[in-house]
Amino acid sequence: MSTVAADQSPAVPSPGPAPSPVEAALAGLPRVVDLLAARAEEHDRDATFPYQGIEAVHEAGLLTLTVDARYGGPGGTLADTVQVLAQLGRGDASVAVVTAFTLLQHAEQARTAGWPTAGYRRLLTESRRGPALVNTLRAEPGSREGEPPATVARWDGEVWLLTGRKTYCTGAEALAWMAVTARTDEPVPRTGTFLVRGESEGLEVDPTWDQLGLRASASHDVVLDEVRVPAELALGLNPPGGAAGKGSAASAAAVPAAELARAWHDLALSAVAVGVARSAQDWLVRFLHQRTPANLTEPLGSLPRYRSALGEIEAQLIGAEELVHGLAARVDRAEPEAVARTGPAHLLATRAATAAVQQAVSLTGNPGLSRRHPLERYLRDVLSSRVHLAPDEAVLEAAGRAALERGERH
Repeated sequence: MSTVAADQSPAVPSPGPAPSPVEAALAGLPRVVDLLAARAEEHDRDATFPYQGIEAVHEAGLLTLTVDARYGGPGGTLADTVQVLAQLGRGDASVAVVTAFTLLQHAEQARTAGWPTAGYRRLLTESRRGPALVNTLRAEPGSREGEPPATVARWDGEVWLLTGRKTYCTGAEALAWMAVTARTDEPVPRTGTFLVRGESEGLEVDPTWDQLGLRASASHDVVLDEVRVPAELALGLNPPGGAAGKGSAASAAAVPAAELARAWHDLALSAVAVGVARSAQDWLVRFLHQRTPANLTEPLGSLPRYRSALGEIEAQLIGAEELVHGLAARVDRAEPEAVARTGPAHLLATRAATAAVQQAVSLTGNPGLSRRHPLERYLRDVLSSRVHLAPDEAVLEAAGRAALERGERH
């Protein structure tokens, strides 16, 4: 018998608090990942840009996840970012890396406010209308670490005119904005970043990207021939020997802005590689459940040797995930020690992801290398993720030098 009085209605549970913008965006992740996975093979085969996939990421609110709250955005953290990118990497690694660079741009704006107010407002307006991809174009053919850019900015009395070639420009054919590093042609050259519209006159995308993996990422060369850039969209061009402008506050912080930017880059791209490896493991699990060789009466998954090998993959990926996600939370707290560890973490996570996919291919034999199955694509994508990783010897030499310095202090 009910204990509710006859003249009373049962209590209706009050709705919980509305999800935050970040929570709302994360809730749409599973659907987006499924959409990406459904088209990934087609875009990989034809090396076509995944416009529909990027649109799906945008519509879910994931492409602007790191827009700061003061600009009306969700204010996603690095921990949120690696969570998103690991999942997108499960669906289509090319979409994930293109998304990563746009998220990194918004995150850097949140930290440093480097873009002029009017320019960033224009980017956000475009982002409300549809996907507005952004990337920083630094790499140049034949360039070496530490060298000034070969791309030249010449002042014609009214605007800067940019001339040069940039390479490995992820998302090149679809970028709304490009942050191009260049040096001036002044007697004492200055180096800065110039904000260039993707459809600018004098800008051409040279379709050079024909890699083993990440084939849909459109990481082509961008050629600039006297591309006009207004003075207000030239960032960081301080007078030679002069004090830094907007970056001065960041440089005085406990963790310099450049180091935080590198930490975000390291962990964001690590997350994509681990996501690819998780998809490879998912496919392997299905294969081991379904594959029963003619000389066996049970699937391969029933054999201890295969279970042990799968356990090795699982252990590698658990370690990589704990490393990436754990460091991301610490970087969000601006812990200097965590920021300093993201370079080696990127190396270790990428190695673990690559080893996991290679082992999955080894366990499956010929089926794993067949174009009829996605495992060979996962292998190509995870191998190609190294394009976003600093050379092993540079990462390890820096880690070794830091260890020696610690030893001297103790």
